[in-house]
Amino acid sequence: MSKIMIITDSNSGITQEEGKKLGIFVIPMPFTIDGEEYLEDISMTQERFYELLKRDADVKTSQPSQTYLEELWTNLLKEYDELVYIPMMSGLSATCANAKEYAKKFNNKVKVVDNIRISVTQKISVLEAIGLKNQGKTADEIKEYLENTKDRFSIYIIMGVLKYLKRGGRISPAAATIGDLLKLKPILYTTGSKFEKLAIAMSTKQAKVKVIQKLKSDLETKFKTEYEQGKMVLSVAYTDKREEGLIFKQEIEQAFPDIKVVLVNPLSLSVSCHIGPGAIAGTLCINNYATDLLNSLDKSIN
Repeated sequence: MSKIMIITDSNSGITQEEGKKLGIFVIPMPFTIDGEEYLEDISMTQERFYELLKRDADVKTSQPSQTYLEELWTNLLKEYDELVYIPMMSGLSATCANAKEYAKKFNNKVKVVDNIRISVTQKISVLEAIGLKNQGKTADEIKEYLENTKDRFSIYIIMGVLKYLKRGGRISPAAATIGDLLKLKPILYTTGSKFEKLAIAMSTKQAKVKVIQKLKSDLETKFKTEYEQGKMVLSVAYTDKREEGLIFKQEIEQAFPDIKVVLVNPLSLSVSCHIGPGAIAGTLCINNYATDLLNSLDKSIN
């Protein structure tokens, strides 16, 4: 049987510590702050990152270089027969497309999975990949499953402040200023290609109600079959305030007593620099093979 290594990146929310426990490799995503490069969870902590972000430091995202990936894959293939690489969603970064191009040099031993996930949904994809590997599935079978189920998720993000949308050019400076003065809360969603504006709420409380309504609608429509089969799981992601994530978890569990909230994780730093502090998200995701791993995760990490 082929010896397989699962690789992902820190956009999944999987820390270096958790990656070691799971027996996978987590690529720390690079980014720059005021011109200096940092690696997520290695040379920059969540706490320090938000300190700098709130001071309006110049934060720019990046991606693993061709040299880095090729050296990593070459070294891992000395021990493993095949690699399954699950990067962040292709619609938000060129990482996936570039990795596919670099992988052509490795005689089909590196499988780059484009399953359009990020944050907690990407994390569940990684856990499903581990579950499939543990069942003896091949690298091609793991890649095929993840890409065949790539659209079986929803992500709804409640923004804390608007100026980070202004930085990304999504709204005008005037709209951002007025919106923040009125404490408006935009809700963004994604189907995998990019984030779009879903609605604007007058308060975080109202925004949470709208997100829960959308999650309920998704379960009753596009995920109806999987929901009835007990294959959908809920998760929460947040930027800088874990306590808010835990409160939202409780609110979601009250709204959906028959479906489990399996993760409450921080958004990755390279995502948070576009979202900003004070954000919170509710997500849905299919889960066929990750249940045992989700149940066994160290709760201090989860």
